[in-house]
Amino acid sequence: MRMARVGVLVDERMTAKRRRYGLNTFEGYITEILAHVGIPHQLLHSLREWNGNDWDVLIVALEDDDPADLERFYHWAESGGIVISYGGLDKLADKLACVRLRSLNEAYAHLPPASSGSYPPLRAFRVTPWTTPDASNIRIEAYGQVSERSPDAARDFDLLQRFAIGQGTIERFSVNIPAAIVALQQGLEPVLKDGLPAADGSASLNEGILKADDGMALDWEWDRLHTETGQAYFAYPYADYWREVCIGHLLEAVVNRGMTLPFIGYWPDGVNSVATISHDSDGNLDEHAWSTLDLLQQNQVQTTWCMLEPGYSASVYRRIEQDGHELAFHYNSLHLDNQIWDQTEFNRQLRWLQDAATVNQIRTNKNHYTRFEGWGELFRWYEEAGIVVDQTRGPSKGGNVGFLFGTCHPFFPIAWSDEDNRLYEVLEIGFLTQDMGIGPPWADDSIIAPFLAHTMRVEGVAHFLFHQVHIHTKPAVVEAFNRVVREARQAGFVFWTSAQIYEWEMRRRQIRITGVDEAGRTLVEDGTASSDAVVWVPIHANEVKQGDEEVRFGVRCLKQVVTAASRGE
Repeated sequence: MRMARVGVLVDERMTAKRRRYGLNTFEGYITEILAHVGIPHQLLHSLREWNGNDWDVLIVALEDDDPADLERFYHWAESGGIVISYGGLDKLADKLACVRLRSLNEAYAHLPPASSGSYPPLRAFRVTPWTTPDASNIRIEAYGQVSERSPDAARDFDLLQRFAIGQGTIERFSVNIPAAIVALQQGLEPVLKDGLPAADGSASLNEGILKADDGMALDWEWDRLHTETGQAYFAYPYADYWREVCIGHLLEAVVNRGMTLPFIGYWPDGVNSVATISHDSDGNLDEHAWSTLDLLQQNQVQTTWCMLEPGYSASVYRRIEQDGHELAFHYNSLHLDNQIWDQTEFNRQLRWLQDAATVNQIRTNKNHYTRFEGWGELFRWYEEAGIVVDQTRGPSKGGNVGFLFGTCHPFFPIAWSDEDNRLYEVLEIGFLTQDMGIGPPWADDSIIAPFLAHTMRVEGVAHFLFHQVHIHTKPAVVEAFNRVVREARQAGFVFWTSAQIYEWEMRRRQIRITGVDEAGRTLVEDGTASSDAVVWVPIHANEVKQGDEEVRFGVRCLKQVVTAASRGE
């Protein structure tokens, strides 16, 4: 099988036009979606860089409105190319016998069941649907439907339209998938004011404290479910589902043309999903720490300790290090504690921790009370301070636990237009819930099973937060902790610290897939000499079973573990 060549166009002329008016180009986040899966691709800034003979697939993430460019896309598809768009190409609607309809600010996409399993209605934003006449000279296949606002509203519009053009296809989603993923993960706008509280009183976001969850893009009514105890939770990692839809469609398009497009597994060989536990040292009493350290030793699990000034005694820090835990930062900008949101104060508190614990490098931070303002300034502070992981994106209330940012995957956040929509060099590892077992209004432990199940489904990270003070003072919290560890291990999770997750993510991103040889083996360049990474090689549904294979992203894939031979050694 020949490996498909994938180009991604983010047109620099349209990008410049948008930035002139302070508009974002989140369409370019498709390159991060591909990079997270390790799919080989090349970013193009202009059609001047594009030779149609160099590519099999062109993802038109952002195009200019030059009619000549649009004609090139059309004629390239005629000659056998695959053109993919996420909510774009509007000026081609007439040529493709379609009519552009009014955009939908909020919508839900309905996907038919597939080999990868069924999806709930997927939340989306700013959808630009096309409609087609009853009669058309172009063969058009439709996949999925989109409804406005409510997930049970009338399903009027196609999610994906595949236009057969000569020997190739133009394949257009009505949803801007990359921008939808950004909106779910980071919000629709910067955090400048309180968020909308839940009508049932379970999550009063409007308490006058700016937090990460003030910027969530989910709906209290339509995006939450309830456990058997009545505990409300955000049930679905929508952003992770959209990643699967996007990648699955690309792989299917490639294998249906007799090619392949290898990609890299999320975790090392033998690991299906990862769980992580963090602690925030609120209260800062040594006895809280000793109780927590003893509990961790009993469960044989290493965790991440986010330290709030004034912290613990030196003997506690030594035990944390000796037991293999990660020492992290817990920045306090809560005005109720006479603290402020300020980079100078952030740096002062970080220096305090480094001095108190006698450590040179702190990799991870989680803000006290999940405090958050604006869009990207916190990530800029991290970059300057050498912090590479953020854990702040999680629930501050008992009624908004779960996947309130649409994901359980580690991801690199994207900047606003004032920073040219660059990617920050900070890995986000959000958490699902704070302590369980405290009692109302906080969540109970009935959420553990669905959280683990949904995280396992998308091969993400199940991140649970437990405060040392509650472990020390509340037996029900200890039982909830034990239940998390017990059920996670029974389900096949392994426990890593935040730093370990970061190290693995950076290792796997150094692996470069360079081709496929005549025997179907993937050729890679691996800057880390990893021997435990997995490469998946998609094959057509009709091919004879060849060995160790699984269905990934809805496509049959052969499993290969990176070895010295595959690295060309």
